[in-house]
Amino acid sequence: CIPKKLMHQAALLGEAIEDAAAYGWDVGAVEGAKPKHSWERLVAAVQRHVKDLNAGNVQQLKSKEVTYYNAFASFTGERTLRCVGPGGEEITLTADAFVLAPGGRPRYPDIPGAKEHCISSDDVFGLASPPGKTLVVGASYVALECAGFLHGLGSEVAVMMRSIPLRGFDEQMAILITADMERRGVTFL
Repeated sequence: CIPKKLMHQAALLGEAIEDAAAYGWDVGAVEGAKPKHSWERLVAAVQRHVKDLNAGNVQQLKSKEVTYYNAFASFTGERTLRCVGPGGEEITLTADAFVLAPGGRPRYPDIPGAKEHCISSDDVFGLASPPGKTLVVGASYVALECAGFLHGLGSEVAVMMRSIPLRGFDEQMAILITADMERRGVTFL
C-alpha cells in the first residue's frame, strides 16, 4: 500500500536526520535530539500523492479506451454486474469478461466497541493529528508496517498478537524483524 510506504519513508528520514549530526551533517538537529515533524504536512503529502497516482491510473486506462467505474459491484448473473457509485448512482453492466480490482479492506476485531473505538490501517492515513500511544492488534505484515512507521514518527506503540508474528513468512526473518522493532522501542504483548 503506497500510503504505508510513504509513511515508512518519512519515519526513515527522521531517523536519518537524527543520525546525521553524529556524522558531521548540520541539518538543524542537535546530536541525540529528536527532529521536529509535522504530521499534518505528511498526511497532506500522502493524500496528494495518492490522489495524483489514482488520477494518473484512470487517465492511462482512458488512453487505452478502457472504461473505468469507481463503484461497489456485485454479480447479479453470469455476465451481469450491478455497480453502485460513491454518490449512490446505480448502473448495470453486461460483458463477456470483467476486470475487478477491489483492493483489500481492513477488518475490525470481533469484540464489542471495536468499530467505535478503533482506527483501521486505512484510517491512520487521514488522521488530523498523530494517534499518540497506539496498540496495534495483530502481527501481520500490515500491522508491523503500521507499528514501525508510527513508532518512527514518534508514537509510543505496542503490538498485541495471539501467537506468532508474520505467520506464513520465514520464521527466522520474523524473529529478526520483531527483535529489531523491540530494540527500537516497540513493545510486543
